[in-house]
Amino acid sequence: MTSGSPLPLDLLVLGGTSWLGGAVARHALARGHRVTCLARGESGTPPDGVSWVRADRAAAGAYTEVAGRDWDVVLDVSWQPDHVRSALAALAERAGHWVYVSSCSVYSDDGVPGEAEDAALHPAHEGTGVVPIEAYGPAKVACEQAVVAAMGADHSALARAGLIGGYGDRSDRLGYWPARVDRAADGEPVLVPPRDTPLQVIDVQDLAAWLVHLAEDRVPGAFNALGDVTTVGAVLDACDAATGRRPSYVEVGHDWLAEHEVNPWMGPDSLPLWLPQPEYAGFMTRRNDAARAAGLVLRPVPDTVSAALAWERERGLERDRHAGLTPPREAELVAAAH
Repeated sequence: MTSGSPLPLDLLVLGGTSWLGGAVARHALARGHRVTCLARGESGTPPDGVSWVRADRAAAGAYTEVAGRDWDVVLDVSWQPDHVRSALAALAERAGHWVYVSSCSVYSDDGVPGEAEDAALHPAHEGTGVVPIEAYGPAKVACEQAVVAAMGADHSALARAGLIGGYGDRSDRLGYWPARVDRAADGEPVLVPPRDTPLQVIDVQDLAAWLVHLAEDRVPGAFNALGDVTTVGAVLDACDAATGRRPSYVEVGHDWLAEHEVNPWMGPDSLPLWLPQPEYAGFMTRRNDAARAAGLVLRPVPDTVSAALAWERERGLERDRHAGLTPPREAELVAAAH
């Protein structure tokens, strides 16, 4: 990626203390930009070298300290429409460009493989107040619409992220697999979904670097910020290579998992990254060629798996997890599969 814009930028990151926001701030600093993070700090502290404005975006006057100056670029990751609208009301007139990290959850149909950014979206969430997680997709649509309405299409970028993986991930989705394989003795049975289940994962570092590129070059448009299509089997192969383990994979079908009440994707009692097919045939097969044409560079999936493994080892392989099967539950399912 190259940038034709003058350096350094005055970049305001709305967030910057959690995973992706922190990665963006660090990458922007490394590129020589002047970075300010506005955040509560409940998820951590911003990286060394940034200016930290401590504020709660739900409170009146949250943007007072940053609204009185010009910003080359503002980057926002929120999914609460009230937060996005209030930020735009305070900052849009003083911002040259707005990069909004959206989600592929904005799309209304997850069953059609290979769709691009022109696929149908959910109706935007209406009303004000805190939006529940069940309305995440419509809320993101409302946020996108607010950004484009305030900034104009030529001064806004919508980065529709999918599964993000790598070092620092606290969701326990991708990290479940290298951690599980690393705990396994050679030949130990490990329950897995169909190996040919499609999967797209983008490394957090690649996404952060590209978001900074969008800021530097003031790139406009809507993009699927996704990894290339791979499979669960390829991720498992990468786990084998990264850990040096050789478990015995017990592969079970989509219907079998549903019949045995295994939850998909994430959360308690789930098999992370598994999505029933064909209902979700499009969820992990969306096109990313527009983002690639706009400068997105992706590292190999095994590198992301290795980074996730390093993070899992730091946190502890035996810890309680937000997502995945507990050892007793997995043993029960393996016995049933046999």
